[in-house]
Amino acid sequence: MTQFLARLGVVFDSLRFRLTFSAVAALALGMGIVAFALLRQTERDTVAAQRLRQMGETVRMSQILSRRVVDLQRALQLTSGQIDAATLADPQQLLRFMEARPVLDAMFSSVFVTSGKGRLLVLSQGRVLSMPNTDLSDRKYLAQTLADGRPVVSEPITSRVSGEPIVIFTYPLWHEGRVNGALGGSLRLTSRELVADLAEDDDSGALLTIADSKGTILAHPRTDKVLNSIAQEPRLAQAFEAWLAAGAALEPAGLLLPQAGELVSVSGVAGTDWLVWRAASEREVLAPLHAARNRALLLVGALLLGVSTVVFLALNRLLRPLSRLGERAMHLFDADQDPREGWPEARGELGKLTRVLRHVGTERVQLEQRNEQVFMKLNSVMIAAPIGIAFTRNNRFELVSEELCRMLGCSSPGLLGQPLQAVLAEGTEMAPAFEGGQPYVAEHTMRRADGSTLCAQVRGAPVDANQPEAGIIWTFSDVTEQVASRMLLEWSASHDLLTGLANRQVFERRLVHIFDSRPFSIPTAVVAIDLDRFKAINDSHGHAAGDAMLCAVAAAIASTVRASDLVVRTGGDEFALLLENCAAPDAFQIAGAVREAILAIALPWRGQTLRLGASLGTAMLSTETPSVDAWCEEADTACYEMKRTLRSGRAAGAGRATTSGSPEADLGR
Repeated sequence: MTQFLARLGVVFDSLRFRLTFSAVAALALGMGIVAFALLRQTERDTVAAQRLRQMGETVRMSQILSRRVVDLQRALQLTSGQIDAATLADPQQLLRFMEARPVLDAMFSSVFVTSGKGRLLVLSQGRVLSMPNTDLSDRKYLAQTLADGRPVVSEPITSRVSGEPIVIFTYPLWHEGRVNGALGGSLRLTSRELVADLAEDDDSGALLTIADSKGTILAHPRTDKVLNSIAQEPRLAQAFEAWLAAGAALEPAGLLLPQAGELVSVSGVAGTDWLVWRAASEREVLAPLHAARNRALLLVGALLLGVSTVVFLALNRLLRPLSRLGERAMHLFDADQDPREGWPEARGELGKLTRVLRHVGTERVQLEQRNEQVFMKLNSVMIAAPIGIAFTRNNRFELVSEELCRMLGCSSPGLLGQPLQAVLAEGTEMAPAFEGGQPYVAEHTMRRADGSTLCAQVRGAPVDANQPEAGIIWTFSDVTEQVASRMLLEWSASHDLLTGLANRQVFERRLVHIFDSRPFSIPTAVVAIDLDRFKAINDSHGHAAGDAMLCAVAAAIASTVRASDLVVRTGGDEFALLLENCAAPDAFQIAGAVREAILAIALPWRGQTLRLGASLGTAMLSTETPSVDAWCEEADTACYEMKRTLRSGRAAGAGRATTSGSPEADLGR
């Protein structure tokens, strides 16, 4: 079973099967489109013709029903002319008269005679005569006949005698110019007397319904729907709404009305307010056409099957050289086979393809020879190159130079197949550079095999910018010493070489940034520090002692302030503090602690203990501070004021620092 499915899959994947399928599919599609268009047009024409036919049938039935109504009224007219006043006044004579008129009984379900006051004198039902003497004066149809002296067809009503739905035809009885009674006949609506012969003439299976202008059903194939509204009939409800929306015209010539899935027509019955409604199923109308379509589809399917077989066999014969060509092409890259031998002889497109493949095989042999020479040269270059070289594809090493292995302290087999991230301590973001048509160049920390690291300049460029999957060429240069030298230079540019503190340039840049960030940078304080008696130490004990004392002062200050505070040596024996996010009380407290730490320094030097003092001035930044220079000058002024105070001896061991607009601050007094 598995082998059979495999062979079947080969057949389905073959060119001959695909060509056969394409040809047959194109033929089937064309035939299908044409057939569909013709069928749709035929369906539209058939429906249009059937609509006209249905409307013609509806008009014909309404005319028949109109003639029947006329015949019924004429029969009542002829009979009413034979009833004189004497007959109407004598009950027995009236009974004999009605008994002698069987024609009316055949035409109506019941026949009756009333007096001029609406009293029922005689009633004939199925040739059974009675004199019920019932008062019918409250019946609208009878009141109209007696009052207006004209024949009337009643609305559908319920019989007082039988309880069935009926319609009644009445005709006035005239005597000496006045109405002295009425002759009437009733038709039972549930007995289909209105549509009996109409339904017999119609064998189309359409729904035939008679209703009045209000939509009340007078006749229906289902008698339980009589006296219901035609709006409750699903096959006519939409059409009835359309008829009402169009003005509810009693059009004897007929109307076509919309109804989903139905062909609906309506025609008014002349002489009444009745309408004949007729609905034919569109599906049943189109059933013969659809049956013919299904038969045609079977024939077309058989035709397509035959055409498919013929086309497949023809293509199988025509494409046989192609199969031999495919078998030979499978061995195109075999090194032990002459690329010019073993090709089938063919003409046309297959002959051209054969010549192309033979040429490709020959070129392939020459290309392999050239590639081998290029590879040997490339291998020589990688061995002699003083920098690391590597080729990666899919982010993995496929080729590495001996210099790269030496830099990383590993062997070539141990590096091949490894991801690039195995030797880089951090990731690479090379996509933006490649997308911009530029090589990727960056400095990276690389991991050696023994776990140590080195700093390398990494450069990468794709083999083909349009095909990232072709791979990337990398070069690696050891720049560890250069990076260390550059970092030392960068550090020296921003730090004091003796104390390791930030220098004046860093201090000034930070002051400008904070000043420009007002008011968000407030509160911030600047503390100016000037060492006292430092010159005496420098002069008496030498510059080495002075340098040692400056280092001790830097350490004392750094150990006292907060980690976020900036400690600066501005030059000589002058220092400064930048206290960000520090309120005035806290700033003065920190300044006092710094002065105490400086005073506590006792530096042993050649059998002696060296000490010094310090003057500090604190200035708070405010929105009124005019400039950075004014801010620093305010701190310097406070520092000099303390120095003068100390020299005058008024505040031994203590100092005073002030800020603009601030009270005098106690710095350890």
